[in-house]
Amino acid sequence: GNFPGRALSFAMRKGGEPRVISFPSKSVALHTQHCLIFRSDSNGEDLEGFAGAGLFESVCAEEDKEGFQRLHRLNVITDRDYRMQLLKRIAEVGWATEKAFDGAPQDIEGCVDVRERIFIVQSRPQV
Repeated sequence: GNFPGRALSFAMRKGGEPRVISFPSKSVALHTQHCLIFRSDSNGEDLEGFAGAGLFESVCAEEDKEGFQRLHRLNVITDRDYRMQLLKRIAEVGWATEKAFDGAPQDIEGCVDVRERIFIVQSRPQV
């Protein structure tokens, strides 16, 4: 679902403080049902230097259910101290990921779960 709005975006220099560029503004959330997920794929993603990841599509056996985001209730919006700590943690994970790839700048995608764990779900060299 490609719905209007932005994700949370920030910038941070090492040793500095996070600077929020944009707050999340997508009002629609898609809730995936417990079902099989089929994904079109290509072996091209396994080729060195290939940045084609994300060009393919995942399709659930059952349609997603639309819901509304209640962004105004999230700590990342309402609690500045919490937000700053979280953004610092995300930046540290990003720098560690970059270091793991010999310092090459990375295009990193990830998430934070309800238990505050940060997961990197994809990283590839910036091109």
